[in-house]
Amino acid sequence: MTTFVDRVELHVAAGNGGHGCASVHREKFKPLGGPDGGNGGRGGDVILVVDQSVTTLLDYHHSPHRKATNGKPGEGGNRSGKDGQDLVLPVPDGTVVLDRGGNVLADLVGEGTTYVAAEGGRGGLGNAALASARRKAPGFALLGEPGRGGDVVLELKTVADVALVGYPSAGKSSLISVLSAAKPKIADYPFTTLVPNLGVVTAGSTVYTIADVPGLIPGASQGRGLGLEFLRHVERCSVLVHVLDTATLESDRDPVTDLDVIEEELTQYGGLDNRPRIVVLNKIDVPDGKDLAEIIRPDLEKRGYRVFEASAVAHMGLKELSFALAEIIAKSRADKPKEEATRIVIRPKAVDDAGFTVSLEDDGLYRVRGEKPERWVRQTDFSNDEAVGYLADRLSRLGVEEQLMKAGARSGDGVAIGPEDDAVVFDWEPTMMAGAEMLGRRGEDHRLEAPRPAAQRRRDRDAERDEAQRAYDEFDPF
Repeated sequence: MTTFVDRVELHVAAGNGGHGCASVHREKFKPLGGPDGGNGGRGGDVILVVDQSVTTLLDYHHSPHRKATNGKPGEGGNRSGKDGQDLVLPVPDGTVVLDRGGNVLADLVGEGTTYVAAEGGRGGLGNAALASARRKAPGFALLGEPGRGGDVVLELKTVADVALVGYPSAGKSSLISVLSAAKPKIADYPFTTLVPNLGVVTAGSTVYTIADVPGLIPGASQGRGLGLEFLRHVERCSVLVHVLDTATLESDRDPVTDLDVIEEELTQYGGLDNRPRIVVLNKIDVPDGKDLAEIIRPDLEKRGYRVFEASAVAHMGLKELSFALAEIIAKSRADKPKEEATRIVIRPKAVDDAGFTVSLEDDGLYRVRGEKPERWVRQTDFSNDEAVGYLADRLSRLGVEEQLMKAGARSGDGVAIGPEDDAVVFDWEPTMMAGAEMLGRRGEDHRLEAPRPAAQRRRDRDAERDEAQRAYDEFDPF
């Protein structure tokens, strides 16, 4: 059964925003009391957050589809819809978020670090929020904006100070078990270690973490064996420790050749040339291993390596190795630049930046791209003529119609707002009518300005009485 997963493809979808409500207040003796439609709620976000208690991506391997909740629609009586609940997904420390093309979107290191993988849609405005002095009774509301979604790749890169690398059965798991409190699986056959093991080591005043990476073999950087799956776990380490088996039973292997092979694989993988190296000649408790270690040690030291002889079984040379690693790690931590407080950078919008672009494509179609016009299109109910007219007014005020004219667009030309795979296409008519002019100016309802029926009847009766009195006064029978 799979118990450790360090790479998954996650399909995330944020919640949709709730639709705004188009409603008119109704109360006894107050017909057409004005618009009172509430706004829709915001859709929930999908948020990745680092949780130290999580060590694997196994949950997302079994359930890769995750969706936040939608916002609730608005209601009459100026009642706004409830916001959707954010979906918080815990991930291990050291998780890298990539898109499907392999581009890094976020590197999540440190407890509580967050990344919004999918942003929830905005809620639509109700007709109460759309009312103005010129538009007293909007007969429409804005739709909720769809939540964003897509596919992201999560890769776990172990956050450790020391990485033990070497051939299978070189004794890496045995070393980490005696240097720390980790309890990895140990057996006398290759590829016993199938997942990285982490341990915490205390050497004097320095505390550091050490990782046992599954055994590497020739071709590991190209995916042979388990290498490509776990080489990423050595990328964050401060020091690499080559664990060489001095008591191998394979006649075609020797520690120096093993070292050259592993170094070649690390070079092919890339990005690890600047890491300091330490060589551990392991299994010196075996007589032949001790003799071989004494023979090859001078050659390794001539290459510039710091060499330690050790035995995990006999607990030999472990203290010297532990303090040497602590010294390198302490120096590495001291050399790291201090983190500066986050600076807030304000980038004012350029005066001539309209926030959208108009381009003529090869097929003669004019395409409008920009955050505002694309969002307005998504929030428009095209089955409502008044809503379409409101969209036309907004685009005109933004300057879209003017830019279309400058680009050479003529009446009847095709115009698309949005990307190619999700655009609204229409035949452009300058200052086109919305079809709601029978109500007067867009968004106005003259019924609200008409006198109330009872008052009108009283005025009619008063006018008739005045007319009768005037006729009587003018009548002279003599």
